[in-house]
Amino acid sequence: MARRPSAHYVCQSCGAVFPKWAGRCESCGAWNSIVEEAVEPAATGGAAPRRARGTKVAFVSLAGTAEPPPRIGTRMAELDRVLGGGLVPASVVLVGGDPGIGKSTLLLQAACALAAAGRRVKYISGEEAVDQIRLRARRLGLDAPGLEIAAAINVTDIAGTLESEPDVALVVIDSIQTMWLESVESAPGTVSQVRATAFELIRLAKQRGFSLILVGHVTKEGALAGPRVLEHMVDAVMYFEGDRGHQFRILRAAKNRFGATDEIGVFAMTDQGLVEVPNPSALFLAERRGNIAGSAVFAGIEGTRPVLLEVQALLSPKSGDSAPRRAVVGWDTSRLNMLLAVLEARCGMKLHGMDVHLNIAGGLRVLEPAADLAVAAALVSAATGKPTHAGAVYFGEIGLSGEIRQVAQVDARLKEAQKLGFDAAFLPRRIARGNTRLVAPEGLHLNEIGHLGDLVALFGGTDGEEA
Repeated sequence: MARRPSAHYVCQSCGAVFPKWAGRCESCGAWNSIVEEAVEPAATGGAAPRRARGTKVAFVSLAGTAEPPPRIGTRMAELDRVLGGGLVPASVVLVGGDPGIGKSTLLLQAACALAAAGRRVKYISGEEAVDQIRLRARRLGLDAPGLEIAAAINVTDIAGTLESEPDVALVVIDSIQTMWLESVESAPGTVSQVRATAFELIRLAKQRGFSLILVGHVTKEGALAGPRVLEHMVDAVMYFEGDRGHQFRILRAAKNRFGATDEIGVFAMTDQGLVEVPNPSALFLAERRGNIAGSAVFAGIEGTRPVLLEVQALLSPKSGDSAPRRAVVGWDTSRLNMLLAVLEARCGMKLHGMDVHLNIAGGLRVLEPAADLAVAAALVSAATGKPTHAGAVYFGEIGLSGEIRQVAQVDARLKEAQKLGFDAAFLPRRIARGNTRLVAPEGLHLNEIGHLGDLVALFGGTDGEEA
C-alpha cells in the first residue's frame, strides 16, 4: 500500500523547517511566515537499493586551450558597469527591489536594446499578459520587433521550449516567485517552489549557454524574499534601490562572480522609462543652495566612480522629557550616534539635548566611512549656525579619539571636485606620506585636518552656540 505524502512546515522568509506549525519562526523571527508543504516519502520495504556506480570526473588544467567567451553588452552603459562589462554567457543574475521601483522597466529596456542589436532575447513574464507587456513597451517608446515575449509560469513548459531554441543570448524571467513546477506540491512563491524552479532554470542556462536574469521579490526589510540559498545558486545579485519621492534609481551589486561588488549604476525615472545618468554628481548637487547652515558636500567613491553628494543636518531642542530623536535618511544611524558622542566627548560640543535629523540628498545610501568628516561638518555647521564654505568638499574617516583617518582614492575625489568647480577640499592630514606626494588639481586648495577639534575650531565655537 502506497504511503501518503507527509508534511512539514517551512518558513517562507529564511527556509527553516519545523515539525509543526508556529506563529513565529524561531530562526529569523518572522511572524506568520511558516507554511505547510508536502514531502514525498522515500521508498521503503524490500531490499536496500543498490547504489549506482558513478562515472569518472574529468579534470583539466586551469590555463585551458580556448579563450573565454566574450561578454554580451546590453547597450546600457550603467547596467554594463554594474555587471562588470556586460553579461557573461551561461551566467545567472538575480535582480531584486521594492515593488514599482522599476525592475521590469529596466529589464524590458535592456531586452529591447539587445534584440534591436540582432540578439535572440526571450522575455517571459508570470505577472503580466502579453498585451500588457506590449502596452508598457509602447508607452516607453521601445521598438524591438525581434524581442520574443511570452506569459507562462510552468517551468516544465518553459524548459522544454528553451531546449529546442538555438542561439538564445538572454532569457528574462519576471519573476521567479511566480514560477511553478508540477513535481513540487506547494503554491508558487513558497520556498520549495522557488528553490526547485530556480534550480531547473539555472541548470538549463548552464547547459544551453544563454544568460539568465531572474527578477526576485523583496521583503519589508528590503532583503530578497525566499531562502538565502537562492542567492548562493546565482552568479550575481543586484538590488535596484531608490526612493519613490526622488527620480534617481541606483542599481547596486551585492554579489558578482564576474566583476566588482562596489559598483553602482545611476538611472533617472522619467515618463519615457529609465534614463542613464553618466554624471550623477552634477544632478545630485543641482538643487543645492549655498550659504545654508547644516549643509556640506561629501566627495565619495562608489566602486570606481567618484560621486559628490550633499549632506544635510538639522538640529532642534528636544521637546518634553522624551529621549532625543535621531532621524537618518541614507546613512547609518549607529555611526551618527558615534559621531555625536565624539563631538561631545572630544570636542566639548553639547548636543545631547538636541533632536538630530540627517539626510543624504538625492536618495542615495552612503556606506563608506569616508563620509564621517562631511557629516561632522554638517552637524557642527547646524549647531553653530554658520554655513560651511560653499565651494568646499569634505571626506575622511573619524576615529573614537577624534582623529581624522586616511581614506582610499583621494586623487579621484579631488579631480571630481575640481571638475565641478569646487575650490577647496578638507581631507585627512597625510602623516605617513613616504615618497609619494599628493598634487592638488589646479584651482583646488587642500586643507588637511588631523583632529575633529580642528574642524570645530573653524566654526569658532564648541558649545553649540554661535561664536
